[in-house]
Amino acid sequence: MKPFLDADFLLQSASARRLYHDFAADQPIIDYHNHLSPQLIAEYHRFANLTEAWLDGDHYKWRAMRTHGVNERYCTGDATPEEKFAQWAETVPYTLQNPLFHWTHLELQRYFGIHELLSPKTAITTYQSATERLQLPEFSVRNLLLKMNVRVLCTTDDPIDSLVFHKQIANDAFGIKVLPGFRPDNALAVDTPAFLGYVQSLEKAADMAITRFDHYLDALKSRHDYFAAHGCRVSDHGLEQLYAEPYTDAEVAAIFEKALKQISLSTQEVLQFKSALLYYFALWDWEKGWVQQFHLGPMRNNNARMLASLGKDTGWDSIGDFPQGRSLSRFLDRLDTENHLTKTIIYNLNPRDNALFATMAGNFNDGSSAAKVQWGAAWWFMDQQHGMEEHLRVLSSMGLVSHFVGMLTDSRSFLSFPRHEYFRRLLCNFLGNDMENGLLPNDPAWIGKVVKDICYENAKGYFGF
Repeated sequence: MKPFLDADFLLQSASARRLYHDFAADQPIIDYHNHLSPQLIAEYHRFANLTEAWLDGDHYKWRAMRTHGVNERYCTGDATPEEKFAQWAETVPYTLQNPLFHWTHLELQRYFGIHELLSPKTAITTYQSATERLQLPEFSVRNLLLKMNVRVLCTTDDPIDSLVFHKQIANDAFGIKVLPGFRPDNALAVDTPAFLGYVQSLEKAADMAITRFDHYLDALKSRHDYFAAHGCRVSDHGLEQLYAEPYTDAEVAAIFEKALKQISLSTQEVLQFKSALLYYFALWDWEKGWVQQFHLGPMRNNNARMLASLGKDTGWDSIGDFPQGRSLSRFLDRLDTENHLTKTIIYNLNPRDNALFATMAGNFNDGSSAAKVQWGAAWWFMDQQHGMEEHLRVLSSMGLVSHFVGMLTDSRSFLSFPRHEYFRRLLCNFLGNDMENGLLPNDPAWIGKVVKDICYENAKGYFGF
């Protein structure tokens, strides 16, 4: 019987093992989309205990704990760090076959050298050992990143963000580039009660009055320019679907005026407003040569009771069933027709749309650069063994996996970087097994180069880092 989580974890053939150990394992990491806190990096933060480092803010773990019957007090409530960790340790054995089981034990091994399986029996020693190490300088968040061989991080930042912590990091002699990512979701949210407050915050950030839609565009453009001046190379949008409704400038101006007066908007008006803004964001990205990313398909905040109690991003989102193809085609085609289509990565959350996204990307690759439009990595609920394997199969069948820019964490946790290792092992197993079965040539030098490219070099060139 093969040992659990040994050096050859997930590697099912000699070729897979050779590809991973010789070509993938030591590659640096470019994490081009995550939700890490630049403040914690700037302030050389050290976590007080393993619960703070591992459970705080992690809605993946909270969902598992709730499903296991753990009271909310031990997830987001006022229980002590020790009590919360004990409940997580009680839950972990029941996560078998969920990616959390693999991630948990990979993270314990890679960061803390702890090889015992987490359970109620090992909870106390695991908590104490990891917490003691987290007090050491070499376990600051900066050194946790260096330990994982990270070279570049792109965080996720609202246009109104001052980027003060990015500036602080840039002025330090830190060996990792920590760059902002332009995430204007709140700027599109004209259909929410918070929109007027957002406009007022944007006025302060851009230092200009906003009374008309053209003012609003000017303010957002000034923030886009500001982000570029501080190293930003990527934008990111988290949307149910792309918006590509026909509109006129006069219609959008009238819609914005109604929003400022807090007059209810029709569904069509909301779609037109969002369509217009997305177009301008894409145009500015093209002008600067940024990479634009679209994460499409989540159905957010399904549990109104828990949303009211705990707020957003606390574990109440799911895969949505929104139609994607027509609007995605219209959006990309308009930009392509106008010669304003920048490098673009599209991510789907619903696995139903895998082939749709893989083939849609190919429609807009015109030879101007390698894989200019990409189908992005398996994301969120698909960020697990079967989701990644299916992504690799479909991408290989309908595109060129050799030009894929690889994995990202999309995480708020500084302990999440073994997810890159997890992906790399699956990639090497995918290619290595086909070598063993005669579906690929026995050419480890060439296929090893492809592995290295997917792990690091493709992203380095694609993003211009």
